This record gives sequence, structure tokens and C-alpha cells, in this order.
Amino acid sequence: MLPVHIRLRKFCPYAAVLLLWLASAPLHAALNIEIFGGGATQIPIAIVPFAAEERLAQGITPVVSSDLQRSGLFRLVDPGGLRPHEPVEVVYPDWANRGAGAVVIGSTTAIPGGQVAIRVRLLDVARQTELAVYTETVPATQLRAAAHRIADIIYEKLTGDVGVFSTRIAYVIKQGKKYSLQVADADGFNAQPVIEYTEPIISPAWSPDGKQLAYVSFENKKPVVYVQTLATRARKAVANFRGSNSAPAWSPDGKKLAVTLSLMGGSQIFLVNVDGSGLQRLSQSSGIDTEPNFSPDGQSIIFTSDRGGSPQIYRMPVSGRASGTAERLTFEGSYNVSPDFSRDGKSFTFIHRNGDRFNVAIQNLATRQVQLLTDSQFDESPSFAPNGKIILYATEVRGRGILSAVSSDGKTRQQLSTQAGDIREPAWGPLSR
Repeated sequence: MLPVHIRLRKFCPYAAVLLLWLASAPLHAALNIEIFGGGATQIPIAIVPFAAEERLAQGITPVVSSDLQRSGLFRLVDPGGLRPHEPVEVVYPDWANRGAGAVVIGSTTAIPGGQVAIRVRLLDVARQTELAVYTETVPATQLRAAAHRIADIIYEKLTGDVGVFSTRIAYVIKQGKKYSLQVADADGFNAQPVIEYTEPIISPAWSPDGKQLAYVSFENKKPVVYVQTLATRARKAVANFRGSNSAPAWSPDGKKLAVTLSLMGGSQIFLVNVDGSGLQRLSQSSGIDTEPNFSPDGQSIIFTSDRGGSPQIYRMPVSGRASGTAERLTFEGSYNVSPDFSRDGKSFTFIHRNGDRFNVAIQNLATRQVQLLTDSQFDESPSFAPNGKIILYATEVRGRGILSAVSSDGKTRQQLSTQAGDIREPAWGPLSR
């Protein structure tokens, strides 16, 4: 028998009311991050504390170092007593002897009016060349954001992939009887509440431009899908039909939402315009169809359905003659739920029942090969980072929900937790624009 909290959440419209979310810590506590494992081949990099950085209220190099280390792709080399800040001060053989493949140097200059000028250089030790130069002037209150941008540049230059340190995540945290939908930086800092209620909030989903969140709120004693603009706090109920309204997912162009409605009896998937108009039924089955997720090209949707007798992942086109016709994708095991497409559309992550455990898995669409990425007891709600290299998910540790992340190859894991509290329903936002 499935654990009650997982089985009910996925297949009962009012399941969130039954969650045992117990917490006692302050709601806005910062996240702590623990890193386990690392990539087989890590890039050795030395990050020299920037000139005059010690005079700032917020250091830059500690944030950059933490970002790169969390990726699992970098090994930090201690600069020791070496403190160059300009290329002419760099003695490359010294860094080669320390085992560094790359060196980051830079400086900060306080400017009247509360501004800070930042200059950063990324150097290749073996070739003794400059790989990147970055300059920016930011308010002193925005130094963490600048550090994330610097980490993104370093990551991209040294790996060839897009960095996601400047992105944001959303999640729901429960403290006492209060539920709060939070938005935070990708490293868990700067968490801010979007809404707070004494009724459950579930299923946050980012708009493609990162300016809005769709979510389900039970504030009116029934599940209703809302879309909220983060900058203005303005929001609109876009699915408030008879019965259950749940599981919103944005189309890649940001014009439509796929939602799960029980409007016509059973739980089925519908399309609706972001303003709530243009309702269109998409799935047609005698089972429960839920948890839709668009492909990056917007041509198809993957979703969870028990139409075959057990919850599995299916795919169907969203338009044309074949609209509503579903193809089963998962065949390993009797329980596969909560799919999320990778940003390149070549794979999807989901929750797979593995004996008595519920773990994050990934499946290649071309080969149908499945790989388990975690070995914890109760994982849920996996969400790809925009570069497809990391998957954010919720798990349980000693009966409490925390955020975790795992690399898409399963080699690096992170736990992101508060001092106490119960965190669920994570969603990774899009790249900054």
C-alpha cells in the first residue's frame, strides 16, 4: 500500500488538507546547504578574495565559491597566501604547483551613493591566458545577485553549459498552522513570501518569463488555481470551476495553462488561457489524468494517469487530430508520477516507486532507459534546473520535509534545509532575462 501522504496528494483533489506538515521554527529562516559526492572529473579552481572585499557588508567571493562548489563540477583550490588582483601579479607556475586549472581574481571599489564597482578576471593557468573579464557597478544591497552572475559566467566559460546560479526557486513551507509560498534565490537566500494562508497551498509553477507564479490555494475551502504577478502581487483566479481545480502547468509561450479539473466528473486535463478564458478539454479517459507538463516545444504534454490500472507517465499531443490520444512512457514498476520535462526535451524526471521507497528518477525519451538518482525514503515534486544539470525535489528527513537537489547523473546531492519547518512543492524558475 502506498504511503498515505503520497498516495492521497497525487490522486485526491483535497489531499493537501491531509498533509502532516508540522513545524515550529521561524518561517523565514535561511536555508542551510549540505553537499554530498561530486563529479568524477572536477575542475580545480582558485578564487582569490577580491581587493577591498573585506570592507563590504556582503562578500562576493564566498558566494561565488559556494555556487561553484554546489554544482559538483568544481574543486576549490586554497589560494593560501597568494593574493593577486591584477593579471600582471599572477605567477602562473605558482598556481600550477597548487593544482589549479583556473584562477579568479578581482577587485571591488566603493562609490559614493551606495554603489560598488566590481571587476573580475577568469584566467586559464595552463595556457596563461585570460578567459573572461566582467565589470559591473551595483548597489551595495545587490552584491549577492552580482556574485551569482559572476558564478554563472565562470560556469559557462569552463563547462560550456549555462549557469543557473542567478535563477530563483519557489516552494511551500508550513509553520504551525500557516502555509507560505516562498520565492528564494537558487541557493536559498533572500526568501520572500508570495502569499500566506492558514489553508494549504500547493503546486507552484513558474511562468516562462519568471514574472508570474501559478499555484493552487485552498483559502476558500476548495482548490482554486491562481496566477500571481510577483512584482505587483496582483493575482487572478484562472480556474475556479465546480469541483477540483489543480496541477497548473504553463505552456512555453506563456499564453496557456494546462490544469486538472473534475468539472465533468473525473479528473481530466484541460487547457485554459492565462486570463481564465477559452477552456478546452484535452485528455479523455475513464481514469484520473493529472500533473501535466509541457514539452519545451509546446507540442505535447506528459502527465500522470492511472488509466491502465496503476499510476504511470503518458504523453499526448496538444493539438491536431491526435490531440487527446495518449502514449504510455513508463513501464518499470507499478508507480511512476510527477513528470517534468528536461529543458532540451530529451528526457524527463519523475518519482518512481522502488520497493518501499519513492525516489527521483530520470528517463531518456529516445532509449526509454531509466536511472534512479536518489535512495531516500519519500521524495516528491522533482523539478529540472533550466540547464538540465540539476533536479530540485522535496524529501523527508526525520519526518520533516526539506528541499534537496541531485545532479542529473546522480553523482552529486545537496540538502537544503531550515533550522526547522516543513518544506514541500519545489519548482525551479527559468533563466533570468
